[in-house]
Amino acid sequence: MPLFDALTRHLKRPDLFSGIDRLPSLGTVGTAKRFAVFNPSTGEKLAELPDMGVAETAAAIDRAYAAQETWAALTARERSDTLWRWHQLIVTHTEDLAAILTAEMGKPLAEARSEVSHAAAYLQWYAEEANRIYGETISAPSTDRRMMVIKQPVGVVGTITPWNFPASMVARKISPALAAGCTVILKPAEQTPLVAGAMFALAEQAGFPEGVVNLVYASEGDAIGRELCGNLKVRKISFTGSTEVGRLLMRQCADQVKKVSLELGGNAPFIVFDDADVDAAVDGAIQAKFRNAGQTCVSANRLYVQAGVHDEFARKFAERVRGLTVGDGFAPDVAIGPLIDDRALGKIEAHIEDAVAKGGAVRCGGRRIGNGGTFFEPTVLTGVTGGMRIAQEETFGPLAPIIRFEDPEQVVREANDTIYGLAAYFYASNLRRVWRVAEALEYGMVGINTGRMSSEAAPFGGMKQSGIGREGSRHGLEDYLEMKYICMGGI
Repeated sequence: MPLFDALTRHLKRPDLFSGIDRLPSLGTVGTAKRFAVFNPSTGEKLAELPDMGVAETAAAIDRAYAAQETWAALTARERSDTLWRWHQLIVTHTEDLAAILTAEMGKPLAEARSEVSHAAAYLQWYAEEANRIYGETISAPSTDRRMMVIKQPVGVVGTITPWNFPASMVARKISPALAAGCTVILKPAEQTPLVAGAMFALAEQAGFPEGVVNLVYASEGDAIGRELCGNLKVRKISFTGSTEVGRLLMRQCADQVKKVSLELGGNAPFIVFDDADVDAAVDGAIQAKFRNAGQTCVSANRLYVQAGVHDEFARKFAERVRGLTVGDGFAPDVAIGPLIDDRALGKIEAHIEDAVAKGGAVRCGGRRIGNGGTFFEPTVLTGVTGGMRIAQEETFGPLAPIIRFEDPEQVVREANDTIYGLAAYFYASNLRRVWRVAEALEYGMVGINTGRMSSEAAPFGGMKQSGIGREGSRHGLEDYLEMKYICMGGI
């Protein structure tokens, strides 16, 4: 297809996209307007897609609504089998999906493969969980009654996914909804819609009935979001993105008291206490800060290091960061790819400028790389204080600020002094400290002596203004189910 010529050069199976823009169940027909998708490493145009709006979104909602009753009426095993087939197709096409992801988002190919595997793991998990939706019986207060609770699907679900993990976020949102018996409409991020399109093409091959999975491509999300939130046929919204947009969607859902799941911004602290294994802490900080070029919602944003190990940690950490290779995600041995766009570059530069003006020092990095692409040197700042922008705002890039601290209790208070509460990390060996700090941190997820903690088996989500609800684990399935109490008298 000419539409995908630039992209299919990277694929072992160029037919992966065959017919993708002609599948009615994916909602990609009905508009002549197009928008382009570009490779952030090279600026090359990869593809052109239908640029859809309110009419196409409403049509996709209608298809999902028409399919809802039939999909919900299937047995759990039938829904599970379809999810399993989709999982197996994702696994089979891992290399091509990873190549698409790297081309449109820029992350190193090894990271892209890992993300596709993570996406497949969610499909596998919820294929299994579909068979474990249980109700309960309740002891009645009289002998002529029977009381029970059953669980039923919420209904049509509108989902909006971000650009930074465009494969795993699709699977993490859609698979529990489908397992529960809901039909879905997905609006992927305009920067990275291609891997979602490929995954939906595989979903078609897996045998999902007409209208169960629906894809809406669009270069602008505002009108799509308003239609998803305002349409009475949509019973739930699931969104991952900024807190600002999450607030807006929540307001738009309020008039209908529509259910929402929101996974929003973060400002993750990474605390190294003086009883920590410093080398292990450095390894964990590299993972937590620089995976996906720091463009993750759970990325370590503030590195607090206790005075007794501060200098050793800063030295070893900066040495490791200097050795990280930046470049095109398809190049061998690249650890960090490009940022998603020029605006992301500008934010990093603004944070560095503010920190240096207020007494911070650039330990390594600090500059853009080259004249093409959106590459930035992985950067370490020392001498950072709480009054700097970088200590208060989420950077979303390869910039690591180190803040020296003395008082273990005060650092927990500072770590909690934010509207966000998504993820936190700390390194320590004293067991009493481990328990007390883990319980005191006001975050939905806490990593202890590890820089990575995401798993399909664990609940992912935050406190405060970092979101509502959980994704992954059995708890993620509950967010797509309604609880119904049934009381039968005259028995």
